Amino acid sequence: MRWTLKLQSEKEKVEKLAKELQVDTTIASILCQRKIETFADAKNYFRPNLDQIHDPFLMKDMEVAVARIETAIAANENILIYGDYDVDGTTAVSLVFSYLKTIYPNIATYIPDRYAEGYGISYLGIDFAKDNDFSLIIALDCGIKAIDKVVYATQKNIDFIICDHHKPGSKLPKAVAVLNPKRADCTYPFDELCGCGVGFKLIQALGVSRNQTIHDFVPYLDLVAIAIAADIVPMNGENRVLAYYGLQVINQNPRNGIKGILHQTKKTVLTITDVVFIIAPRINAAGRIKHGNYAVELLTEMDFDAAVEFAASIEIFNADRKGLDKKITNQALIQIIDNQEEQGFSTVVYQEDWHKGVIGIVASRLIEKYYRPTLVFTKSGDKLAASARSVKGFDVYNALQECEEFIEQFGGHKYAAGLTLLPENYLNFKNKFEEIVEKTIDKKLLTPEISIDAAIELSEITPKFFRIIQQMAPFGPLNMKPTFTSTCVRDNGYGKQVGADKTHLKLNVFQGDNQKTYNAIGFHLGDKMTLVKNDFNIVYTLDENEWNGHKSVQLLLKDIQ
Repeated sequence: MRWTLKLQSEKEKVEKLAKELQVDTTIASILCQRKIETFADAKNYFRPNLDQIHDPFLMKDMEVAVARIETAIAANENILIYGDYDVDGTTAVSLVFSYLKTIYPNIATYIPDRYAEGYGISYLGIDFAKDNDFSLIIALDCGIKAIDKVVYATQKNIDFIICDHHKPGSKLPKAVAVLNPKRADCTYPFDELCGCGVGFKLIQALGVSRNQTIHDFVPYLDLVAIAIAADIVPMNGENRVLAYYGLQVINQNPRNGIKGILHQTKKTVLTITDVVFIIAPRINAAGRIKHGNYAVELLTEMDFDAAVEFAASIEIFNADRKGLDKKITNQALIQIIDNQEEQGFSTVVYQEDWHKGVIGIVASRLIEKYYRPTLVFTKSGDKLAASARSVKGFDVYNALQECEEFIEQFGGHKYAAGLTLLPENYLNFKNKFEEIVEKTIDKKLLTPEISIDAAIELSEITPKFFRIIQQMAPFGPLNMKPTFTSTCVRDNGYGKQVGADKTHLKLNVFQGDNQKTYNAIGFHLGDKMTLVKNDFNIVYTLDENEWNGHKSVQLLLKDIQ
């Protein structure tokens, strides 16, 4: 691990903010790092407000999109709500469907089959729309590159409204409207919405002529918060406000589908981390193992008992997903060890019988182990399909663009992408990808980095300090949970390895002459037990530990030196 202390802000700025907010300089310094430099900035940050949600009509094509939907409603047309099979796509479909259902009956949903149709808009989906008399398709979390598909639909007298957040290519599809804040000609003030976020802007815009305000749309924010958390989009600006209110809905008045999931897990109050690790994988498991329709049915179910039954099925899919994930990860690791002489700056593995639904998770697991831009391929029909994942700081999407000559289709983001290619191009692609990564990656990015907000003394961790850190949530990219380092700490002698296979580390640490000890837990740090015999340095975040009804601050160790 590389420990990197973030650049500290100007002393005068920090002291001025500390005085204005009546907080210590460590807190003020962390806020300044996040571009929160005035009392007004801090007020907006600590008290997210629905007034901070932008006018949806600032988005290019929004007026056209709303007008086309209103025309469809007036003419009694059938509307198909189409979305991708991952969390962002299925929550977006559930969101737009839930709202439209309150104003119009002739709507249905469509999620493509991961295996028969693949990612994004499919010809099969358009044929389904034609056969069932749908004349308008609203595509969510996909479609920005579906140029040929939109032409095909137009020939069948089907209109498209595309709501996407993926990087557009050089040409846009000739849809009725293309809502995407990343469009070069779109001046919407925030361009990091997820797909479900763009869907939310659409329903918010539809509500304007119905005299609905942002307050009427708060109940839909549970889905937006789940998508923001799962899609790992920046947790700043509008996303942070949407996630903040969405979490409140999840914890106070969630829809039946979410209640059904929580009924399975026995969790009561959820943080954004719980959403990432508890809710998102279960929603994702439907599309990975069975079909994304299950997730939409779960999230739009109005009857609680039926929702509990859907959630129970999804729990089984999730258990199956975990088993497959473990098995394929082990097979991939064996493959890498067997071909150790090939190991370079990237990891590319392939086995034709690997389950397409879990190769993205496997790619992430391989990065945990080898920390290289990673692609995991499997056979999909007569082509090979892959999930790509990257390391912090390296744009895997751009790297794939450089290998375009060998790729049939690809799309995604800086850190995660999907692609298909012909089997005969696999080796050429693999060699070219390795060559591009070697040529363009900064070699220090191949060692995982821990970015540290501040170096502090353990004595600074007071109840007030911890309370303010908690109020900085929800956390996510560009607003990560503050990470601290403390030097020359000691264990009180009761430190031990814990867990079934002794993989974790439990310590009680203190510093200098101050004998006050702090509970510390280090997951997967069990092998560092030998380092705690003398003084050592730690990197950690702060967490709340509850034991027998008693709450205390706990250090969540990230690394030890």
